[in-house]
Amino acid sequence: MDLQDKTRTFSAVDVKKSDIANMIKQVCTALEAKGYRPLDQIVGYLVSGDPSYITSYNDARLMMQKIERNDLLEEIVGAYLEKLG
Repeated sequence: MDLQDKTRTFSAVDVKKSDIANMIKQVCTALEAKGYRPLDQIVGYLVSGDPSYITSYNDARLMMQKIERNDLLEEIVGAYLEKLG
């Protein structure tokens, strides 16, 4: 069996959900204060990995970079799936 035929598993780093939620709230507040649409900017950051999608205002960029993108995606998808079920 070729390695490409196997399903890879992913184990995310354990990060406190409350810390991620609090940091994202602060980032969204900073983005809105600067006139940006948080959804667009955060999606741009997640897709590209480019931190310049996040404003440096109120250290929002530094906060966002403290969160592993994989952890953030896990929280977002998890919250979405909870709403579905």
